[in-house]
Amino acid sequence: MLRPLTKPALALAVLAATGCSGSDAATAEFPTWHNTDVNAVSRMAAAAGVVTTTSMKPDGNLETVALDQKSGKKLWQYPATMAGRLPGMGVSAPAIVPAADGRPVVVALDPAKKSRWNATLIARDGRTGQQKWARPVHSTFGPQRCGPYICLSEHTALSGARVVVLEPVTGKTMWKLPGLAEVEWSDANRVLLLRLAANPMIESYELKTGKLQWQQPLEQALGPGIDMSGGWAFGATGDNLTGYIAPYTDPRTKKVSTFGLFSMRISDGSINWMRPSVVRVYPSGNPGFAPVVRPVDQQGAYGGFARLDSDSGRVVGQITATQVPGSGWWLAFPDRMDKLGFLKHNTKGTAYDLASGKPLPIEDETGWSFCVTDPKPLPLRGQAPGFYSVAAVCEYDLAAGKRVPGSSAPPSWFTGSQEGWRMWRDEKGAMHGVNDGTPNAPGMYG
Repeated sequence: MLRPLTKPALALAVLAATGCSGSDAATAEFPTWHNTDVNAVSRMAAAAGVVTTTSMKPDGNLETVALDQKSGKKLWQYPATMAGRLPGMGVSAPAIVPAADGRPVVVALDPAKKSRWNATLIARDGRTGQQKWARPVHSTFGPQRCGPYICLSEHTALSGARVVVLEPVTGKTMWKLPGLAEVEWSDANRVLLLRLAANPMIESYELKTGKLQWQQPLEQALGPGIDMSGGWAFGATGDNLTGYIAPYTDPRTKKVSTFGLFSMRISDGSINWMRPSVVRVYPSGNPGFAPVVRPVDQQGAYGGFARLDSDSGRVVGQITATQVPGSGWWLAFPDRMDKLGFLKHNTKGTAYDLASGKPLPIEDETGWSFCVTDPKPLPLRGQAPGFYSVAAVCEYDLAAGKRVPGSSAPPSWFTGSQEGWRMWRDEKGAMHGVNDGTPNAPGMYG
């Protein structure tokens, strides 16, 4: 079964505004921490030794939480909110960036409503929580890190939507762009933005000046007929940005939009490869690191499963459509994603070697799959219904369809890694971290 994307149906908002290293070893030998005092519902972000996330309190209110990355100890928390974020995007995470002096700055939305402003963007010292500056906000998708700066979508519910680039210590506006956009990649010198317009494209900007370096319409990668309402995901490794555009069925015409996977060079925007008419499957690796896809024909029938090489787009492992069980299964992958399992809860599943496509003896096979297959919307106060927590994965014995007791950390294709640290939330929202030296790589959620 396929897991839906967590990006929104953005068509109305856009038109209004625009006109593999695994975790095989036991983690006990590595620096490890667990914090069960939080209920993380967003992605996590880390910089300069501090981890931050958005947590939900028992009463349904949100709060911004900062933890020490080495110990997992809570440093501070403040009330948080969302103002204008669409449910399909998931709960927004705080942005965190190292300042020029190396100290982390955490930027998040506080529920401070004044006049026509629905919330207040506040920057705080990542270690102490001391406020640095504030900026009133009408509507936004939330702050994002863009290199050494903060990128913020503003007025997203209004015709004058724009993106502003802010200096993290002072809040000074460095430059701005009209329209809606999302940060998909950045380093110290440039940022790649997904421009959400009638003709969506990736654009590269010089961070210090805002000078446009290149732009690449997504139609050049996948063809005409793209509709971002189905959702999207991006991931980067090396000089390549890999993007996935999900299908969307127009409720009036019943026509399915253009969809698929593609890769472009970060340096100049040129297209490396394209895989039209494939859907990303869940759980699986980041599109830029270990994409697993399933082809769909013109009649809407699904094919088998294929793992792609993110550098070339070539198939490095696959099983055919005839090998896929009928129904009632969930995908499950081991630590290294060299096998594909079909988990059937409380009963016997199946597994295949991806390289050869041959079936495997199921008795000793385990795989990681979603802990919860029917997630419930978060009971958030003062927000539109339909927000969900970031999903968690659990390890299963595929022969019995039951969870493996006492499992270690989820695999790196799910968690990703940054400077040797891997962090994740479990199904109850508790936060975990392990420093096992895994090379930098994006996880399933970035």
